[in-house]
Amino acid sequence: MQHKRIVITGMGVVSPNGIGLGDFEEALRAGKSGIRKMEKMEKLGFSCQVGAEPEISEDLLNQYFTPLQQKRLSADGLIYGLISAIDAWKDAKLPYGKNEEPDWDSGCIMGQGLAGADVIRESTYQIDEGKVKRLGSTTVPQTMSSGISAHLGGMLGLGNQVSSNASACATGTEALIMGMERIRMGKAKRMLCGACDSSSVHVWGGFDAMRVLTRKHNDSPLEASRPMSASASGFVPGGGGAALVLEELSSALRRNAHIYAEVLGGFTNSGGQRNKGSMTAPNPEGVLRCIHGAIADAEILSKDIDLISGHLTSTIFDPREVELWVNALKIKRDNFPKIQALKSMTGHCLSASGAIEAVAAVLQIHKTFVHKSLNCEDLHPEVEAVVPKTSIPSKTENIQVDTVASSSFGFGDVNSCIIFKRFQG
Repeated sequence: MQHKRIVITGMGVVSPNGIGLGDFEEALRAGKSGIRKMEKMEKLGFSCQVGAEPEISEDLLNQYFTPLQQKRLSADGLIYGLISAIDAWKDAKLPYGKNEEPDWDSGCIMGQGLAGADVIRESTYQIDEGKVKRLGSTTVPQTMSSGISAHLGGMLGLGNQVSSNASACATGTEALIMGMERIRMGKAKRMLCGACDSSSVHVWGGFDAMRVLTRKHNDSPLEASRPMSASASGFVPGGGGAALVLEELSSALRRNAHIYAEVLGGFTNSGGQRNKGSMTAPNPEGVLRCIHGAIADAEILSKDIDLISGHLTSTIFDPREVELWVNALKIKRDNFPKIQALKSMTGHCLSASGAIEAVAAVLQIHKTFVHKSLNCEDLHPEVEAVVPKTSIPSKTENIQVDTVASSSFGFGDVNSCIIFKRFQG
């Protein structure tokens, strides 16, 4: 089937290890981690006391929001999402704050997890104390599930679909696939897509209680996130946001837009929490079908993939995920593509993780390099049994990768995989 060609014309990122494309790329190349000891977690008695949180300064806030807007915005997740989305929109050289009429050709699908967790907490206290009238008019826009897309719809004057999705850790990748599909159907010329999530202890606390966060590296935060490692002991919680402008190729060419890469295809599914799948673990067949679906939708062969940006969270599922990639691609060990884990630098940014990893994937295509994965020198024996150590970059490599597959597997047994390629006119 001949699809409309879709390209990426703008990107923005707010990551624990870099805010803005320049700082983020520099962090990727240097292998810079954004994980640190978190006093707020230690004070509250968390078993895990390390986390990954973007550092938003007052000066940065002043660059993006008026004093009035800042009074109405206290949800950190929303702030991460808005900054990254505004950056992506401006990076695409699209009009910002100038259109008097809605832009009927442009929309957004920006997902979120609990972006307004702290606002919900404060609101609950006010209500419980009988102070409903003190809530003000900003509570609902900051806590509703579509808060991020609703804010962006107004700030950018979007007249096409404006929506938010929520699929746990798969949210960001799923948003990109949904935007791609809308453009393919001819219902939009461009879609701003991505996701954001909070770095609030009120989000992270539940994961600490589930005992899925690492507890062994409270005094060595840079060593805490260990994807594919034999000594991995759980993931590091994080927060952030990222957004990409997806645009129909003919529209991008008419605007003479800068093109980072092409979106070839993607696939989203669920394992139905059957056949070893559960709320917290993916059904292996579902993962295989998702990878196969993405490859088929992209109309490529397995051997065309140069780099895999894995979900790889530093949990017991990492070896199984790598094995599933091997089973899905059916490529000989010596020819297996590079596979990397961005979460070794950023921690697990929850709903935002897929979008942040997508920006990293596209940057590597566009800037011709592959970033390393930290803390996997002691490779898990089950990983080493199926892929060579050379497939897991231990240092940044200045090599060309043309086709990258980026995957996300989330709570609820939901899967998304998207494939990017170097743009060729």
